[in-house]
Amino acid sequence: MNQANKVWFITGASSGFGRAFAEHAIEQGFNVVVGARRTNKLQEIVDLAPERVLAVDLDVNNPEQVKDAVEATMKRFGTLDVLINNAGYGIVGAIEETSDQELRAQMETNFFGAVAMTRAFLPILRSQRRGAIVNISSLGGQVSFAGFGAYSASKFALEGVSEALAAEMKPFGIKVLIVEPGGFRTELAGPAMKHMPEMGAYRETVGGTREFARAMDATQPGDPRKAAKAVEQALEAMETPLRLQLGEDAVKAVRSHAETMLADLAKWEQIALNTKLEDAT
Repeated sequence: MNQANKVWFITGASSGFGRAFAEHAIEQGFNVVVGARRTNKLQEIVDLAPERVLAVDLDVNNPEQVKDAVEATMKRFGTLDVLINNAGYGIVGAIEETSDQELRAQMETNFFGAVAMTRAFLPILRSQRRGAIVNISSLGGQVSFAGFGAYSASKFALEGVSEALAAEMKPFGIKVLIVEPGGFRTELAGPAMKHMPEMGAYRETVGGTREFARAMDATQPGDPRKAAKAVEQALEAMETPLRLQLGEDAVKAVRSHAETMLADLAKWEQIALNTKLEDAT
């Protein structure tokens, strides 16, 4: 397919990574669909290339809006090449500080919303036998920390379903890419981060995380536009990786976590293996 005819659909496109992905795609000459709840912010993106950009009202938790967004995309462009599930937000708080309502809301947007968008486009992608699904996770989708339990739970779940989806989609020629960014200059640590009511019992374990989350707002070293370029490079590669870490902090954290897991595996391997039934072959 001609590069100029490619179609990217981006959720959560009003700011941060979403906006950066949209601006990058527009610069490459792609057709772009941008979706967000704050649709007033999407007009600035549309104005960059009105003939190639479609803005849609999209709350990924609203089944009707998801359905309408897919239909609008196909009516306008007739195809889809890349779906970027970017819509999401963060929570800071100990597990006990996080209510069922807040935990479920976190899962609804970060996990179920991405799954809903993916399932809505899968029949189209399968029939085309080409395309890509990009799920924006986090280094917190591989490693969790005190105070980030709810957020990491949503991203761990997203990574689990993405890994299975990659195997299911491979026969159809559809790529699945999990993106694990570290600290990038987005709104995640600002308006897109909810802080749970504090309990004194968790001041020592979660207090530092709260301070870190607040302090990193507008100070993160990562450039969202460079992240967008890296994602496109991964998608265009002959062998697209299942996971792509972005940023020095993400690379270091994921590597350290993997090394710890391997060390524990080696240390406890004999005990782990000595658990089968005596008569098992």
